[in-house]
Amino acid sequence: MSDSPVQILIPAKNLPDDKNPANKTLHEGKIFTRSFTGRFRNLRLLGAGFLALLFFGTSWINWNGHQAILWDLDTRQFHVFGTTFWPQDFMLLSFVMIIGALLLFAVTMVAGRVWCGYTCPQSVWTWAFIWAEKITEGDRNQRIKLQHAELTFSKLFKRSSKHVLWLLMSVATGIAFVGYFVPVRELVQNLAHFEWFSSSAIWVGIVASLTYMNAGWVREKVCLHMCPYARFQSVMFDRNTMVIAYDAARGDARGSRKKTDDHKALGLGDCIDCYMCVQVCPTGIDIRDGLQMDCIGCAACIDACDDVMDKMGYDRGLVSYTSEAALAGEPEKILRPRLLGYGAIIAMVFAALVVSLNSRELVDMSVVKDRSVLYRYTSDGDVMNVYRMKITNKTQHSAQYNLKLHNAEGLSLSRTYQFTLAAGEVYDFPVTVKMKPLQTKEAGMLHFDFELVNSSAPNLVTHEAANFMYPAQ
Repeated sequence: MSDSPVQILIPAKNLPDDKNPANKTLHEGKIFTRSFTGRFRNLRLLGAGFLALLFFGTSWINWNGHQAILWDLDTRQFHVFGTTFWPQDFMLLSFVMIIGALLLFAVTMVAGRVWCGYTCPQSVWTWAFIWAEKITEGDRNQRIKLQHAELTFSKLFKRSSKHVLWLLMSVATGIAFVGYFVPVRELVQNLAHFEWFSSSAIWVGIVASLTYMNAGWVREKVCLHMCPYARFQSVMFDRNTMVIAYDAARGDARGSRKKTDDHKALGLGDCIDCYMCVQVCPTGIDIRDGLQMDCIGCAACIDACDDVMDKMGYDRGLVSYTSEAALAGEPEKILRPRLLGYGAIIAMVFAALVVSLNSRELVDMSVVKDRSVLYRYTSDGDVMNVYRMKITNKTQHSAQYNLKLHNAEGLSLSRTYQFTLAAGEVYDFPVTVKMKPLQTKEAGMLHFDFELVNSSAPNLVTHEAANFMYPAQ
């Protein structure tokens, strides 16, 4: 069977008009979702709760006297659990981003849009804001009634309570996000002292405003119109990709009935046409219309349908995770050529990342020769070259260094260069190298290395190549 993408993602169909009470999910452009329970909801809460704990808590962890994760833009240093990365280490970040993108492609090919449904920040925060709606305004039907009710003190109080919760959640998100770029304790202390017009506080306000708008007002429109992932997901799908699908062969013909009725004798399928799958959908689609690019794979419809099937005494799985091959009765394939290709590329990039990490220098040394004068003479008649040296201690501890020459026969330093650098300190200084004049009729050049030795760890040696210019005598 071909491994090429064959599924067609269709736009979501408009639901029937609001005269049908089951279809008031969409009203005046607003989606009212019904609360529900189920195994996939519990799985989503577990995953989202763990990620939220990491997001809000990691920046408060101290590691070797530093914030565990801090992208310090002022000093251009990225601290990650005891390791400091610099702009020179950008290639490592590129490797990480490539691995992340390839993993997303591979996971999408196997399990569809599980990223969108379970871990995407837009989805996670939208569900959190929906929860705030529920505890302040009530469940779906109560919110619909409140939407049409006249403005009273009760309505004003419920709406205000909802927005207060939204704003608190948004501000907390803004502080947590900006806390990865400036020290979070310092940020909170400044905000507590009403320093609201600093650049950090302004960024907290920007992130909080975007969170408030995206999760509170825009919601599914981000997934439908702003996120490009829905547009190119079909390229990654194939007949064996796990998607959420309605079993039309089992469910149709749809129709209402009593629990005690023999629906088979009535010519009905298992679907009772209750629209519960629609009412719990955060994007307002009907999964029974087929695979749609609006579906974010959250499995809310599966939980709702399984609950209805349990109440009716039918088997679960009318709406389920399945694949196009399974629905067609074909054998499913797990290992496919494209998936193996993703795995091979991920393994190679990961190996390159490991090698780069192991070979990463903990001290950065750069040497620039003085180009204004090729050489000079000392008072003793020696030939002298001047270099500009820049040393960066890329560790999170202070260290003492000795500067020496390597493979430099006949060359010597004009003095002893020994210095101590604090964690992250950059030391920029001139270095003079000299030699006795050579009896030669032509000017020339010698190749040598500067050698930087960490006094506390003599095995940590850094070399930098340089040239020494000398004149004809």
